[in-house]
Amino acid sequence: MAASQFHHTRRHVRLDTILRLRWLAALGQLAAIFIVEQALDFDLPLVPCIVIIAVSASINLALQSAFNPVHRLEPITAGALLALNIAELAALLFLTGGLQNPFAFLFLAPVLISATALPTKFTVWIAIFAAACATVLGFFHYPLPWDTNDPLVLPPIYLVGVWLSILLAIGVTSLYAFQVTEEARKLSDALAATELVLTREQHLTQIDGLAAAAAHELGTPLSTIFLISRELEKANPSDSPMMADLRTMREQAQRCRDILAKITQLSSSGAPFDRMPLSTLIEEAVAPHRDFGIAIKIRIAVATVQEPVGMRNPAVLYGVGNIMENAVDFAKTSVEVNAWWNADTVEIVISDDGPGIPPDILKRIGEPYLSRRRAEDGQSQHRGLGLGVFIARTLLERTGARVSFSNRTFPDHGAVVQIAWPRERFETLDPD
Repeated sequence: MAASQFHHTRRHVRLDTILRLRWLAALGQLAAIFIVEQALDFDLPLVPCIVIIAVSASINLALQSAFNPVHRLEPITAGALLALNIAELAALLFLTGGLQNPFAFLFLAPVLISATALPTKFTVWIAIFAAACATVLGFFHYPLPWDTNDPLVLPPIYLVGVWLSILLAIGVTSLYAFQVTEEARKLSDALAATELVLTREQHLTQIDGLAAAAAHELGTPLSTIFLISRELEKANPSDSPMMADLRTMREQAQRCRDILAKITQLSSSGAPFDRMPLSTLIEEAVAPHRDFGIAIKIRIAVATVQEPVGMRNPAVLYGVGNIMENAVDFAKTSVEVNAWWNADTVEIVISDDGPGIPPDILKRIGEPYLSRRRAEDGQSQHRGLGLGVFIARTLLERTGARVSFSNRTFPDHGAVVQIAWPRERFETLDPD
C-alpha cells in the first residue's frame, strides 16, 4: 500500500456545505440587524448592511446556478470562499462598532471550518487574514449602535483584551480542531487499510478452498482419461505407432492425478473452515520468517488441559505473523515464541533480543502511522507507513484478543508482545 493511498489524502469540501454555511450566516446577519434595529431601537447604517448581505446572497445564488451542489471544491476555491466570509463579516463589523461588537468572535468560524476541512497552509493564510481584519477593526470602525443619551464608552485596555482574545481563540481553537480532525482522518485511513488487509487474507483462504474443490472435481475426469489410456495400451500391439502417444497420455494423466492429490492433502490440513490446534497456528505464522538469519525458538508449555483448537482465522494468522515479522526485523540473534493455556486463557508471547521499544513509542504503540523501523541500505523509503502494528493489533483485538507491548527487564533487552484470548472465544473464532 502506497503512502499516497492512506496518508496524504487530498481534502475537498462540497460546494453545498460551503453554501449552507454562507446562507446560515446571511440569515443570521439579517436577523441580528432586524433585532437591533426594531426590537432594541438602535440606529444602524441599515442600507450599507443590507447591501453587504445582498451581495453575499447574490454570490450564493450565482454559485448554486453555475455548479452542481455536490461538486467538490478544490482547496484554493474553498479557502477563497471562506476568506470572502471573513471579508463580509469584517465589513459588517466595520459599520457596527468594530471589536466593540460582541459578534466579532464570529471571525473564528471560517478559520475552524478551514482547520477541519482544508490543508494546513490554507488554514494558516485564512487565520492570518482573519487576524489582520480584527486588527484593522480595532482602529477603524463606525461607532457601536447604542443609546445616544447614554453612549457606551469602552476603555482601550478592554478593546486590547478583546483583540488578544480573538487572536488567541483563532490560534488555539483552530490548532485543537486541526489536531482532532487529523487524528480522526488518520484513524479512518488506517482502518481502511486494515479492512483491505483482512479482505486480502480472506481471499487467500478462499483460494485454498477453491483449490480443494477444483482438485475434487477434476479427479473424476482424470481418472477416466487414465483408465481409457491404459485400456488402449493393452488393446494395441506393442509395436503400434500409437503406443508411444498412449503411454505419454497415461503418464501425464497420472502426473495430473498426483498433483491434485497433493493439493487435496494441503487443503485438507489447512482448509479455511478446518480447525487447527494452537501449535499448528504458531508454526504456520512462524514458518515464513525462519530463513532470515535469526534463530526462532518455539516453546509450548505442557498443560494438563487439552490443547486449544480453533478455526483457521485469517485475522489471527496475519496479526501473529506481522508481530513475528517485526520481532525478526529488530532482533539481533534470536526470537522466542512462548505459548501456554489453561481452562480459561490462551496466550502467545513473542519476544526478541533487539534494542526494545523506545519509551516514547511504548506509550503510543499501536497508533497508526507510528514507525521506527530501521531503514534498509540507508534509504528512508524503506521505513514504511507505520501501519503494520496498528493493523495487527486491530485485527487481533477484533478476535477478542488482548494485546500488550513491553520491554524485557534489565539487564535483558528486547521487546515483548503478549497476545491473550479467552479460551472459549479462541475456540469459536469465526474465519469470516
